[in-house]
Amino acid sequence: MSKGSLQIDLLGTSFSIQADEKPEYLNALYAHYKKIINQIEESSATQNPLKTAIIAGILISDELYKERMKRSLNPSPVDLAEAEKIALSLISRIDQVISE
Repeated sequence: MSKGSLQIDLLGTSFSIQADEKPEYLNALYAHYKKIINQIEESSATQNPLKTAIIAGILISDELYKERMKRSLNPSPVDLAEAEKIALSLISRIDQVISE
């Protein structure tokens, strides 16, 4: 996997990170985070960068949690196909044991 680096300038701080991800992916994550930060700054009276960062973390966690819940309630066709394959394999094994 390629290593990517990202320069972060946000909420009054600046630093650089490196990760085992492509730079395009890191930039997309950063852009999404900045979008959330901007929404919070526009809709909230808080001027505290730490509070803003915490609220952003909670909002992004909420997005992730809702997406996971949606996927668990609506499994993808690939998941269903894999479940069917496993079930058929188990049925075959049971049939073999019963016929022995």
